[in-house]
Amino acid sequence: MEIGIDSFASAMYGSNELSSVDAMEQLLERIVVADEAGLDVFGIGEHHKKEFLDSAPAVILAAAAARTKRIRLASAVAVLSTSDPVRVYQNFATLDLISKGRAEVVVGRGSAIESYPLFGFDLEDYDALFKEKLDLLLQIRDQEFVTWSGKFRPAMQNQPVYPRALQSKLPIWLGVGGTPESFARAGSLGLPLMVAIIGGETERFRPLVDLYRQAGRKAGFSPEQLKVGLHSPGYVAANMEQAVAEYYPGYAELWTRLGRERGWPPVTEAKFKNLIGPRGVLVLGGPEQVAEKLIRHSEALGGVDRFTFQMDNAGLNHQQLLQSIELIGKKVIPLLNQ
Repeated sequence: MEIGIDSFASAMYGSNELSSVDAMEQLLERIVVADEAGLDVFGIGEHHKKEFLDSAPAVILAAAAARTKRIRLASAVAVLSTSDPVRVYQNFATLDLISKGRAEVVVGRGSAIESYPLFGFDLEDYDALFKEKLDLLLQIRDQEFVTWSGKFRPAMQNQPVYPRALQSKLPIWLGVGGTPESFARAGSLGLPLMVAIIGGETERFRPLVDLYRQAGRKAGFSPEQLKVGLHSPGYVAANMEQAVAEYYPGYAELWTRLGRERGWPPVTEAKFKNLIGPRGVLVLGGPEQVAEKLIRHSEALGGVDRFTFQMDNAGLNHQQLLQSIELIGKKVIPLLNQ
């Protein structure tokens, strides 16, 4: 199982707001430490809100590429529905050249919708936009000269797209939430799947992952081509007591605030206890507990090829995040390899 980190480039640590310059520098330092600690991948999300600095993820990843040697660098996710597929490919092909073949693209429709009015798109076209733009992005990835037409973008007639990525087939993952159609789409296209599970019990997604694999087999893809990734909140400390003490206050504050915006109930200690339990989604604790939970999650979903921690949205400070990344590299990954 590959292990990585996903970040939304938050400039907020609890009640302490960093300057954007300091927050960005600290983020780049965390990517360097993740590289040195032996993590496999670091992803940057895409948001267009005041509290996040990730509106241009490829730019952040390019800066990280110049400071790192082996870690793969990915979007997490790029909101393809409100982006031009030509520019998405060009940005990540350029990143691939800078990083010498370490770029990946995880694309999705976006659970945060602020980019739709910002770039002049209609939410009523939420799925149609993504379907059409994914089709174009895959054609650009696979063909140097592109002939294509659609509803939401001017047609292309035997037009080349440059630069070309160093990797002959730039990895494109499909980021999904809980929509069966999205899982089936990824399988039918033979794309690796990145499942964002942020609440409840991870095992409830097993039928959807099975649907992905069934659609992939029906389309003629081998099991090796049908990779499954899992993205969930988590945090590693020296032990469970320390992890809970450091993680819970910020997590409860953030998710209660988000709940007011999106209609979720507030976080309580009882609900949190269930989430960090054996079947709950939060991957929290000491290295041994975290490794055991990752194995349980993998077994529950029929095998997970990649897991990425989302941990910089719970009021944790830079030093705590650095220590967690080092524990993941020095303790959790060796335990998983055993």
